[in-house]
Amino acid sequence: NRQVAPAVNKANGRPGMTLWSIFVCGVIRLDLNIDYDRLHELVNQHNTLRAMLGHGAFEDFNYHFQTLKDNVSLLTPELLDEINQLVVKSGHALILDPKNGKKKDAPALRGRCDSFVVETNVHYPTDINLLLDAMRKVITLSAQWCELRGLSTWRQQAYNLRQIKRAMRTAQNKKRSRAKDAVQQGRNEALIKRAHQDYIACAQRYLDKAHQSLLEIEKLGLVDWADVSRKMQIEGFMAHAMRQIDQIRRRVILGEVIAHEEKVFSIFEPHTEWISKGKAGVPVELGLKVCILEDQHQFILHHQLMQHQSDDQLTVEMVSQARKRFANLAVCSFDKGFHSKDNQAALKEQLELVVLPRKGKLSQEARMIEQAPEFVKARRAHSAVESAINALEVHGLDVCPDHGIGGFRRYVALAVVARNIHRIGVILWQREQEERKVQARHGAHRAAKRAQGYEQLRPDRLAA
Repeated sequence: NRQVAPAVNKANGRPGMTLWSIFVCGVIRLDLNIDYDRLHELVNQHNTLRAMLGHGAFEDFNYHFQTLKDNVSLLTPELLDEINQLVVKSGHALILDPKNGKKKDAPALRGRCDSFVVETNVHYPTDINLLLDAMRKVITLSAQWCELRGLSTWRQQAYNLRQIKRAMRTAQNKKRSRAKDAVQQGRNEALIKRAHQDYIACAQRYLDKAHQSLLEIEKLGLVDWADVSRKMQIEGFMAHAMRQIDQIRRRVILGEVIAHEEKVFSIFEPHTEWISKGKAGVPVELGLKVCILEDQHQFILHHQLMQHQSDDQLTVEMVSQARKRFANLAVCSFDKGFHSKDNQAALKEQLELVVLPRKGKLSQEARMIEQAPEFVKARRAHSAVESAINALEVHGLDVCPDHGIGGFRRYVALAVVARNIHRIGVILWQREQEERKVQARHGAHRAAKRAQGYEQLRPDRLAA
């Protein structure tokens, strides 16, 4: 099965890793919230972790840094979802039968659903610094390719980059004036427009030069697929740069308001969204929303990425997908952001109890439903889902360091699996602690009995 065992690439000379080692390294990376440098040091130096990977104390086997990165990235979200189902079912069996983990008749699951933002690893976006990012890549990649093909077009690439950055800083600093005089404000507006026009002209000059370089290399001929890939990369960044030039011209010089749908918030992570949830002290978050559904045993049953979706658009799908995986899900609670009339009707067909508070003023019928004891009890327990969200963020899901939407999906799926495995570990540790306390009490009781028997057999008492 290619999903379980990805195809071996014999063109790569690097050593491979077993599926178990790949999975352990992925979980450790998320559970400890570490990067690949720290993971590389742990798998080669930490004896307990090496034992988990299957290496003996005297086995001289070292993992290479690139080997870890290449192999851990082979895990797919679909495979991790299947593994997560097995982990959750094992956790439920452990709770139902703590002695031997055998599965009994599973009681109904009570879920709670909420969403949160996982940030992407990007800087704060403005149209001028996004143009700088694009031009930096255009100049650097063009210079590297020309050097490989023996062209001297970009001998002064370092100087070219400084020119672009200097023009950007000039445009950036012109906006910091706090003049209150109308005449001075008018002068400042003119200076701002002039600085942005100079910045655009500088960027356009280097774009034209990069376009000419591509034409020269095409005349020499594209040798292999690597050349085609380089050409596509450069053209992609040139397209980003031309879009930012157009938006700067329209916004600053022509005074237009750029529609939110036209904006891109990162040229390296284009899936990044501008999310404002109204939290105190957090005006905006740059990333993607993730929706999770947790049960009463603190296991995450299902998660889903939200791209250009609001909470109420995902309500029914979250429950239906969770019930496909765990058919005994009978109750689920939400907050008001998930409410709509259609969601209320659809969820009643799937769940025994729908805890979905309505927005606005309640009718008499809705008030009776939301004041029912079962509804109130489930709604009070709903806030516990914040504990699961906090645990995910602490263990790696605050910022996603992986690149691309595929890396984002894999990182989130791996974080959910790591959280559920961590939860099983907590259950086992708590039971071990309880057993130790019981054994300690029994030991103290037996010691007291032995002491009492010794007192009864003292010689002076026997003589008396």
